Amino acid sequence: MIVRTRPGLFTLLFTLRGSILPRVAPKLAGIVAVSCLVVAAEGRWPALFPVAAGVAPFTVVGVALSIFSSFRNNACYDRWWEARKAWGTVISEARGLARALTALLPDPAQAAARARALRGVSAFAHGLRARLRGGDEAAAVAARLPDGPPPAHCPSPMESALTATTAELAALARAGALTDVAFAILERKIARLSEMHTVCERIENTPVPFAYSLLVYRTAWLYCLLLPVGLSGALGWGTPVIVGLVAYTFFGLDALGDELEEPFGLEPNDLPLDALVRAVDRVVHAALGEPVPDPLAPERHRLR
Repeated sequence: MIVRTRPGLFTLLFTLRGSILPRVAPKLAGIVAVSCLVVAAEGRWPALFPVAAGVAPFTVVGVALSIFSSFRNNACYDRWWEARKAWGTVISEARGLARALTALLPDPAQAAARARALRGVSAFAHGLRARLRGGDEAAAVAARLPDGPPPAHCPSPMESALTATTAELAALARAGALTDVAFAILERKIARLSEMHTVCERIENTPVPFAYSLLVYRTAWLYCLLLPVGLSGALGWGTPVIVGLVAYTFFGLDALGDELEEPFGLEPNDLPLDALVRAVDRVVHAALGEPVPDPLAPERHRLR
């Protein structure tokens, strides 16, 4: 995720890091080249490009295309923001669970059980990041669990980490170290973590309908390829400049929507899952009395 203050005018015009321009540059080059060919053809055969054709049809289509693009980008941003809220809930519940475990299990004899429960939360966060980014979920979970990897037959290693945490707390409740009310409070927080797993999977496995994206993408291409025909008679060699700006807007919005649609990836504008997992680890280490790792800082304005 790009983290930076609004740049000044000069930087604003020439900043590439975090910009969508590198992704759409080949398309813009093609559109501008077509515009130059149309202007050259208009100069060679002016009768083929009557000024009377004008830009009125393109104005109507441009307004409709802008509305369609806005709808798609709003849908993509909603997915990005819901994913961020889900990870915010993971951090919030990890903090609440750490506070509750420290308060409800203060006895030094219960320190080992408390540590296993907290490390299970850390294992869950690492496993969720690995799953969402196509990594090795089992290895990510096993690296955070002191008692070794989860059972090989478990379909979701990170859910097995939460199951082990619940079993640990249930054993304490049966032994009388936790009341039924205290156990219910802790279990509710663990259930919320599992719920956020489901939310993230729903976002990952349910993309924006392809037909909707195809409609916007196809219309943008047709519009930008035909726009020089309507402008060349009136603007001449100014046509490639105007068409390039229009194409940059439409294709840039489309490319940005593609990044926001998949918020768990590694694109510059995707969520900083590494930093969010580090936030969970800081909570766990602090609750265990261990050295707390530093929060991740942006590198060249990008937070991983």
